Amino acid sequence: MKIAFIGLGNMGGPMALNLLKAGHEIQAFDLSKPACDKLAADGVAIAASANAAVQGAEAIVTMLPASQHVEALFLGSNGQPGLLAHIAKGALVIDSSTIAAATSQKVAKAAEAAGIDFIDAPVSGGTGGAIAGTLTFMVGGSTAQLERARPLLEKMGANIFHAGSVGAGQTAKICNNMLLG
Repeated sequence: MKIAFIGLGNMGGPMALNLLKAGHEIQAFDLSKPACDKLAADGVAIAASANAAVQGAEAIVTMLPASQHVEALFLGSNGQPGLLAHIAKGALVIDSSTIAAATSQKVAKAAEAAGIDFIDAPVSGGTGGAIAGTLTFMVGGSTAQLERARPLLEKMGANIFHAGSVGAGQTAKICNNMLLG
């Protein structure tokens, strides 16, 4: 499967590498050149931009720092169109960022209007889990969307929990963080 992976930090980089090792074609992007260079050295193809990364992608995985980054990436900012305008109809977006549930719901609504499936799938397990491919995913989305994402999630994680509709993955992640605290 051709996958775009956006966000190659301490968590995203190893997740993208695990998808590559599983035999998927990855086009990755990050604003950080050192992050891109590190993944390129491991054999991951680096795109010139997020828009270039999603060209022809059947699935898009994102791992970004915060709500404002996810919203700006997908919906646009400063008069520029967001990534949803460049993603093919019928594609699947798996956002693994830990963000506000309301942001996930807002982006999912816009994705649905564009004919794109969107799930929120934040993770637990830290960088060690990302490297080992043993992350826990807390997924918000329909059952059909989860089943569509499952083959990819299984290459990055060992535990996949369906928390409910879009935004429920984020809510479960916040509860998990509170319990850990």
